[in-house]
Amino acid sequence: MTPTDEEPATPVDVDETVVTDVAAHVVEFTLGTETCAIDIDSVDSIVETKQITRVPRAPDAVEGVMDLRGETTAVVDPKEFLSVGEGGATENILVLDGDEDKQKIGIRVDEVTEVASYPDTQVDDNGQLDGITSSAISAELINGVLRKHVGTVDDEGVPEDVKLVLWLDIDALISSISNGDGTIEADNQV
Repeated sequence: MTPTDEEPATPVDVDETVVTDVAAHVVEFTLGTETCAIDIDSVDSIVETKQITRVPRAPDAVEGVMDLRGETTAVVDPKEFLSVGEGGATENILVLDGDEDKQKIGIRVDEVTEVASYPDTQVDDNGQLDGITSSAISAELINGVLRKHVGTVDDEGVPEDVKLVLWLDIDALISSISNGDGTIEADNQV
């Protein structure tokens, strides 16, 4: 992730814990009342919200476009698409790391909270979520659920509490938005 003087990056706390078998290395953020994450390799930068120009006849999840370092960047609000509750002010945009020949896409989030790594023991992938009914799971828009240990961990490795984090499949989410209304082309062009 590369902050610039023009768009300062939001400071995040990096988990300094050494994890040997990393199953997920993610950027965590809030969307409404939910804590979500996407793979860190998918994120190019974190920028503050700028002026966004609405695009006529775009799907509801496509908020519009903005100028980011001289490039037109499409801004998507996943809260519209995932039907998560309203949260605080959406001040950050995660700019996705995409192909140079395709338009940049930014995901509007309420707050970027941290960068974290999770071992296999803290990851439930889609194969382990069959009993949970959720539109995001049934549409295969998530890679799985991350079990974030909160508080202290005892000698047997049992955490004081666990917070569940939705690990979004950002490519599937963008593809669903693209195909759902037909306004965004398959290659993520607006």
